[in-house]
Amino acid sequence: MRGTAIWTAAAVGAALLTVWGPASEASGATTLVVATDGSDSAPGTLAQPLRTIQRAVDLARPGDVITVRGGIYALTDNITITASGTASQPVSLGPYQGERVVVDGEQLPASHTPVGGSIPRAERGAIHMEASYWRISGLELVNGPYGIYCDGCNNNVFSRLSTHDNYESGFQLQGASSNNQILNLDSYGNRDPRKNGESADGLAIKEGSGTGNVVRGARLWNNVDDGFDAWKFASPIQIENTIAYGNGYNRWNFPDFSGDGNGFKMGGGSPAPAVAHTLRNTMSYRNAAHGVTDNGNPGAMALTRNTTWANAGTGFDADVSGGTATLTANLSLADARAAAVGSGTTASGNSWNLGGTWNASSVLSTDPAPITGPRSADGSLPSAPSFLVPRSGAAVGARF
Repeated sequence: MRGTAIWTAAAVGAALLTVWGPASEASGATTLVVATDGSDSAPGTLAQPLRTIQRAVDLARPGDVITVRGGIYALTDNITITASGTASQPVSLGPYQGERVVVDGEQLPASHTPVGGSIPRAERGAIHMEASYWRISGLELVNGPYGIYCDGCNNNVFSRLSTHDNYESGFQLQGASSNNQILNLDSYGNRDPRKNGESADGLAIKEGSGTGNVVRGARLWNNVDDGFDAWKFASPIQIENTIAYGNGYNRWNFPDFSGDGNGFKMGGGSPAPAVAHTLRNTMSYRNAAHGVTDNGNPGAMALTRNTTWANAGTGFDADVSGGTATLTANLSLADARAAAVGSGTTASGNSWNLGGTWNASSVLSTDPAPITGPRSADGSLPSAPSFLVPRSGAAVGARF
């Protein structure tokens, strides 16, 4: 199903309350409870829970709530979601009262696809989703052939998820997918042995199109390829208040290593579609390649108040022929090169425009511990008021 509405912050908060609390009797919604000691022949109540998340997904109807008790759910087949909710009655899936729920895909055959092999489309993802109007929150997805793989998904809210140590990208959205919100995601340590590191990103919105997709409050780190990848996605994506670091290093000793190592890859393809992605108030540091790269995207991207630091490549790489990006008030600090800006790109008020020397002594702190620490109780990023903030008070770069 398709629509144009984007969930507001208030709606997201309501979604979390819906997942963690009982469904409203007035709405006619059903709450389905899942527990590791349940039975799929049970009615799915708190006293008699279901055993598998898949059974709850199969039973759920628009407006229903699936609440999962804490524990490790070891999959032998991936969780497949193909039935949609509605705009007025989305389906909710999340943990019971904040308990820790781990969905483990280690036993899935596709998690161990051999080098050079391909993963059948239906087997992609510990959660494989082709549905709309869902609210999925608070789950930890590990060791899957992708953590979440969503193709042809619209009007969903994904919040407070952790996708790590998967055998492909932690979270991938693709196909005809519009108006999805990915909020407060932690995605790290994802790798792809079958491609020697070529394609496992923290978060990929790629190979598709659809307006209204938003990424906010994500942390994408130590993934084998890129932190964020928008390869061949033909519609604008809004990325804000997000951090990418430590991506692109061969921590797994893969032979013929192919990881790219960009913090934010803002497009790509042959030819790359011209797309006006928005990147604002983000940080990208200590990546194996560029902090931010257009990757051949000649579109009118807007890069505003972002910070790159100590990347092995260029801080802001926006030099594609015919590029029309606008770079405003960005900070490059101790990157191999601050910026590569093409003739069609507009750059103003950035650190390299202001001149002077930008190094560790130019900022209040280079200690990432505050920003990489535990999230706030509401899932938002921790405060880091000094990290990579100019001592001079210059209005450049991100603030957290």
